[in-house]
Amino acid sequence: MWLLFRLGGSTERRDLVRFSMFRSWRVGVPLLAAMLVAGPFVAPAQAQQQGGKVLRVALVQEVDHLNPFLASFASSTMVGRLAWEFLTLPSAEDNTPSPGLATSWTTSDDKLTWTYQIRQGVKWSDGQAVTAKDAAFTFNRIMTDKKAQEANGTYVENFASVTAPDDHTLVIRTKVPQASMTAIDVPIVPEHIWAGISDMDDAKTDGVPVVGVGDGPFLITEYRPNELVRLKANPDYWRGKAKYDELQFISYKNADAAVNALRNDEVDLVNRLTSTQFDALQGEANITTNKATGRRYRELLINPGAQNLDHQPIGDGNPALKDVRVRKAIAQAIDPRTLIDKVLGGYGELGGGLLPTSYPKYHWDPSDAQRYKFDPAAANAALDAAGYPKGADGTRVGPDGKPLQLRLLGRASEDFAQRGSDYVVSWLGAIGIKVTKQLVSDNEVDDRSNAGTYDLAFSGWGTSPDPDYTLGKQSCGALPATAGSSSSASFFCDPQFDALYQQESTELDPAKRADLVKQAQARYYDQVPSVVIDYDNPLEAFRTDRFTSFPKQPAGSGNIMEQSGYWGFYGATPADGGSDSGGLPAGAWVGIGAAVIVVIGAGVGLSRRKKSADDQE
Repeated sequence: MWLLFRLGGSTERRDLVRFSMFRSWRVGVPLLAAMLVAGPFVAPAQAQQQGGKVLRVALVQEVDHLNPFLASFASSTMVGRLAWEFLTLPSAEDNTPSPGLATSWTTSDDKLTWTYQIRQGVKWSDGQAVTAKDAAFTFNRIMTDKKAQEANGTYVENFASVTAPDDHTLVIRTKVPQASMTAIDVPIVPEHIWAGISDMDDAKTDGVPVVGVGDGPFLITEYRPNELVRLKANPDYWRGKAKYDELQFISYKNADAAVNALRNDEVDLVNRLTSTQFDALQGEANITTNKATGRRYRELLINPGAQNLDHQPIGDGNPALKDVRVRKAIAQAIDPRTLIDKVLGGYGELGGGLLPTSYPKYHWDPSDAQRYKFDPAAANAALDAAGYPKGADGTRVGPDGKPLQLRLLGRASEDFAQRGSDYVVSWLGAIGIKVTKQLVSDNEVDDRSNAGTYDLAFSGWGTSPDPDYTLGKQSCGALPATAGSSSSASFFCDPQFDALYQQESTELDPAKRADLVKQAQARYYDQVPSVVIDYDNPLEAFRTDRFTSFPKQPAGSGNIMEQSGYWGFYGATPADGGSDSGGLPAGAWVGIGAAVIVVIGAGVGLSRRKKSADDQE
């Protein structure tokens, strides 16, 4: 029986929270007695405990899509890596290319034709054989369907044709040599399921009947948006079944709620901890922490004039930001080091280029002369020289006579956005730029940043071991076909950057390619479509009474959750004597925002769930 109570205030859809004070039924039942409604108890499907060992993972970010053609958030691509195999994937040891669905690969003398041998004996979860035709279908769908290009379109821009001459041979011909052919981060999907999908925006493409047919180490069995993604270990996975039976991703509004759940033995693994939370968990019984070398960069986007692929303006960004002199002044007026020290607690490395230090071959740092230093006086002088004088109230005025007022977009549930935005507002206010904070849900941040309806925005992206994808997201070719797609990371379109990007993507000499990658990052830095604030140290924690170990990527110094592979989840080792019936409590779920939903059963406490949030990948 369901009982609804109006809490008042605006409706916050999908916000669900577990009240810890009701963990004991002895406390919960008396408090809930007044709310009891007659009728039989029917537990929600997602709350039923399952037999076998379960890994429960806290998600502190939303899932935008399970459809792998559209998935952009880090959480979404993480699930996709578990459900569908890739041609190749970065090794757990050192991120070098390793076999996946492809067992081997060769290239022609002219470097324009790549032939992959597809693994034999692999089956989709519905029993049909996985063949090279599935891979050919996947790439051809991305090449021919604009909507299917949103997540992975940059990988196939240079493809001339993709064919499967037989079930175990895949042939990709490129227009010019392509250096990233062993790092194509595209999940291969079953043709017999996806060929029937005519519209990638159809809601059913996120449904279990579609996304539940996979060949990865885990199979999606249940999806409740912003509540739960449930997967089972694939018993027929070609590497062998995982050491446990079920994997659950449980959504929480923020890291505070997730950490409480970890302490209360309601989840087993948490990431995206704040520095305060991470430090507080040090030495706690049955909990191990992990500070990792990250593959993500955190940035402040500065809208350089959003446009679509046809170079038509979109969005409503302040036109003053089209002036690179204004963007450079903003870069001089903010202090990334203070954000790292004060907001991140020191758990981050000072940013520069788009590729973090975890990829030393491609990482670029500005020289001391190139780096934007925190210098409000220089920023003021630059704005004066650019024709943006201060008005009587201290706010600068542009050549059009309008005050220089900007909006700062960020995620309301993200600790960095909450605290970092105050610094940015203060710093820019000191040089005469009035900034208004707009902290909203992560889905709204995603929608608005994709549509160009922002001036400044906190963002971030996960990077791959091969630099092509990260650089490609900044190219003119990544501009969205229509307003609102997620093709471009920054709406940057610069002929000089594009020329360097095209050169690096076709350069097969490793040393020459690395130099071109660094030159491209230097050009991006000079034009300032965003300020790369830092490279986060991922902060994670897990319960050792439930799971004794998790593989890291790269080995030793890497992270567990947000990998460019699936090793962290696939290789998790359950603790001896750990519970054989994990998962969500069989009690009730309480939704907060518009209403509280309470379910009461004999001797059962309340469980809670919260909406999550964080940045794209």
